[in-house]
Amino acid sequence: MPIYEYHCEDCNQDFECLVFGNEKPDCPSCNSTKIGRLMSAFGFVSKGSDGQTVSSSASGCSGCAATGCSSCGH
Repeated sequence: MPIYEYHCEDCNQDFECLVFGNEKPDCPSCNSTKIGRLMSAFGFVSKGSDGQTVSSSASGCSGCAATGCSSCGH
């Protein structure tokens, strides 16, 4: 059950929502169903072949077309 980020086209609100199956969430601010899913930032940690910890996090700011981001505030 992933948590997705959404943007409401009616009130311009960004929000996160836990989604079960093929559910379509409503905007928590205005109850609109005119929403779009945003590209979410993610990160991971793994061990390299030499045992060193390698971590990476993708920032939605570098390639995201969204005008707002609930993860980093941009």
